Amino acid sequence: MEIDKGAPATAEGSVQIAAPPATVWSVISDLSGWPSWNSDVRSVNFQGSLSPGTEFRWKSGRASLTSTLQVVDPPREIAWSGVSMGIKAVHVFRFEPNDGGTLARSEESFRGVIPSVLKGFSRKTLQRGIDSILAALRTEAERRASPERP
Repeated sequence: MEIDKGAPATAEGSVQIAAPPATVWSVISDLSGWPSWNSDVRSVNFQGSLSPGTEFRWKSGRASLTSTLQVVDPPREIAWSGVSMGIKAVHVFRFEPNDGGTLARSEESFRGVIPSVLKGFSRKTLQRGIDSILAALRTEAERRASPERP
């Protein structure tokens, strides 16, 4: 799946994680567990199967979001789309084995009135979010992969 590359706001990032793709996948694919490792996520209400078409509701910052899984391809890719405050978002994560661990890539796009009017603000907000989730994902996956894990 691709983000909306023509959207007024897009962001992307990548991080090398010292954990196998299966471990990274187990962190990101446990949607209900996001608040335990990602301080940007306040709550997630996920019921049903981890498969395309499944909807979940979550809170990030002040936003309440309803998202729908679009791609579930373990342990390579997970993607969802959603709408909040008139902003249509598309978020994609891709994972590949790399250098004994995992290269994690994330991209997101925002389309709507707010990102069209506030392009700079929207782009900065998106980039901060991408950087933050990748850092948190790395920390949690490496913690789970650590032999000294409590």
